[in-house]
Amino acid sequence: MLNGVGVKMASLRRLGLCLRHIKPFISNGRSVSTSRFLQAEWNKDWKPGPYPKTPEEKAAAAKKYNLLPQDYEPFPDDGLGKGDYPNLPIVSEEARDPYENWDMPEYRRNYMEPMHHFQNITTEDKWNPNAKPPFPYPTMILTLVAVVSGFFVLFYLTEKYMPIHQYAMPRQYPYNNLYYEKGGEPSQAIPVTKCYTFEPAEK
Repeated sequence: MLNGVGVKMASLRRLGLCLRHIKPFISNGRSVSTSRFLQAEWNKDWKPGPYPKTPEEKAAAAKKYNLLPQDYEPFPDDGLGKGDYPNLPIVSEEARDPYENWDMPEYRRNYMEPMHHFQNITTEDKWNPNAKPPFPYPTMILTLVAVVSGFFVLFYLTEKYMPIHQYAMPRQYPYNNLYYEKGGEPSQAIPVTKCYTFEPAEK
């Protein structure tokens, strides 16, 4: 039993020595860490910093977001937690040049380009505030009201002067069309209502 344990320990030691020789070829002498690829270990590392109050803080925030100091303008410090995130102009993905050689063509965005605070609602399949409507909004609203009102007028006129009803036979009831139930006189002869026959149809 002890000999078996010794053999296993020796095998594990040889495996460790082999991995020690292979490690430089895998990691180039550096420790492997996922944070090097993500550049952040926790979601708090992706949060904006505090609102910049001095010119030095604004310059540092502009550098962090790859912006020129004269192009950097943070959101107003209204307590909603935007911090030092830049207040960028809204340019939707649909309004960007589709033939540009973007680093990320699916978002029409370049590497390290800061994203707008409302990026999730300005994607190519959503809102495009940069689009120009083909007609003025008052004209389109009046056209919609005129078309819908015209349909209502046609519906009213056709229902009043040209009613259309589906043709149907009178409904049939049992017991001679409910003669007694409808107030028929019992002393009188009950009229026979024949709703069907088993005789062949006359030619």
